Amino acid sequence: MTETTRTLPRPSRKAIRVDQDGPVLHVRLNPWDQDDTLGIAALDDLLLLLDDLHERPDIRILILSSMGQDFCLGADRSEYEEALAADPTGAGLRRIGDKAQRLCQALENTHAVTIARVHGRVIGAGLALASFCDLRAGADSCRFRMPEVGIGLPPAWGGAMGRLVSEAGASRIRELFLTCDVFDADTAHRLGLLHKTAPLDRLDEVVGAWTRPLVRRSPEALVLTKRMLAGYTRADRTADVSLLDSHLLTAQISQNRGAGPAGAR
Repeated sequence: MTETTRTLPRPSRKAIRVDQDGPVLHVRLNPWDQDDTLGIAALDDLLLLLDDLHERPDIRILILSSMGQDFCLGADRSEYEEALAADPTGAGLRRIGDKAQRLCQALENTHAVTIARVHGRVIGAGLALASFCDLRAGADSCRFRMPEVGIGLPPAWGGAMGRLVSEAGASRIRELFLTCDVFDADTAHRLGLLHKTAPLDRLDEVVGAWTRPLVRRSPEALVLTKRMLAGYTRADRTADVSLLDSHLLTAQISQNRGAGPAGAR
């Protein structure tokens, strides 16, 4: 690994691992092989990192992966319930939802080309997070699911519905949200949720085939192209209600609180 020219922020709670290799930044979830959920600590650390990238034009590519058995099993259900118990008004829970949305927007807007390298299960918030990356490669053994409706919640994490519809089309995303069906890597590839698939032991080769030419591209051309593409996709979401996502989620969890554990995977 090369030395950084400016110290990267250390994850405050060690929810992610960050390594730099020249212009490529490797960001890995679950560095201690704990729960593969996307908790508040990971949200905070990822937001801190992406905010710091504004001052790091030398970082050209960000690769997001996981060190756990799965890429991500979704948001941490227990944290939602704890936030509501601590503040029955739902203000704490709304703050978590707002963090998720800020994180996804930061991924979409950062100057670095973002690559999601996914494996294992990619569930709920994990799929949302990956969908906001520019390029997505997945192991051919991946399994995906958007289970929110099945556990009594609206699919309201990070503004992902608008992004997924923009990436894969309303018809198929509607089916997958309403049925909560598990789908495989081939299906994700056909839908455009994955750009490439490969056996797990060759997944790094696929990512490397993207990164090697990308680091030789003009930084200005890459940033402008990213901005243009983001502008077009956001134009398709002019009626996007994602700004209400944290309120929708809080209202539904508050309503369901007496009926059993709340969830968001």
